[in-house]
Amino acid sequence: MDKDYLLQKWLRNELTDEEHEAFSKLEDADFYNEIITSAKAFKASNFSKVDSFEVFKAKALEAQNKKPVYKLNARKYLMRIASVLVIAFGIYFLFVFNPNTQIETLASEKTTIELPDASLVSLNAYSTISFNKKDWKENRLVELDGEAYFKVSKGGQFDVKTQEGLVTVVGTEFNVKQRSNYFEVVCYEGKVKVVSDTISRLLQAGDSYRILNNMFTETTTTSIKPKWTENISEFVSVPFKEVLAELERQYNIEVTFKDVNVNRIFTGGFMHNDLESALLSITQPMDMTFELSSDNLVVIHAKKN
Repeated sequence: MDKDYLLQKWLRNELTDEEHEAFSKLEDADFYNEIITSAKAFKASNFSKVDSFEVFKAKALEAQNKKPVYKLNARKYLMRIASVLVIAFGIYFLFVFNPNTQIETLASEKTTIELPDASLVSLNAYSTISFNKKDWKENRLVELDGEAYFKVSKGGQFDVKTQEGLVTVVGTEFNVKQRSNYFEVVCYEGKVKVVSDTISRLLQAGDSYRILNNMFTETTTTSIKPKWTENISEFVSVPFKEVLAELERQYNIEVTFKDVNVNRIFTGGFMHNDLESALLSITQPMDMTFELSSDNLVVIHAKKN
């Protein structure tokens, strides 16, 4: 049937059953029905007049050519606004009320940071430090998770806070290592005060303070700075598992072992620039061997007799 004919009869509500079925099959039948449904929600003005069919047709075509307008659910709309505001305020408070600067290194990565007073911090692999720039002059405090070598500019008190203890200095060079069940401080220049739980010590240049698996020891060193800053990991009387953990950090690998006592004590070291050489240097003294099974997986096992 002719579309215009059906529209005229539809507007006058004069469609027969057969014509109504034909009208419902029109491509834009839903569009015209929506117009009428919306119109019924409003009362006619005293000054309004009924448009002719030709006027109605022209307006309908014009409306069809416009981009569709989607109605917003008020609740969902308000929820979206609230979510945006929460995120915006979160970012604002993060930067305004939490002005901490945080630097972290990934596995096999090292970096050196200059603090606001020109003190230098060298971060070993897989380590994190944070500090507050805003009140740095009044409170020189660095929080450390991992290992770092500090060259502190002279000035007021300088604190390094870790999960295992607090290190306090004025102007000196020292290394702090804080890993799982491992806390060590080595003083290379000046004096360093270390407090961990009930154990407090004042270290002179060359002194070291270590708590490993809840056992406290004090030793000395003749080195002028930590070996890891020269891409060498050095160990003195540590369980072999600590060596493997450091190997994983320096080479970004995964180490597994077979028939190996990882609690055996190891003294020695390895280089950071050649994995195979590093593996030889830690396995041969322990009468072990290794397999490189993939780019990031190493298997260490005892030598067969």
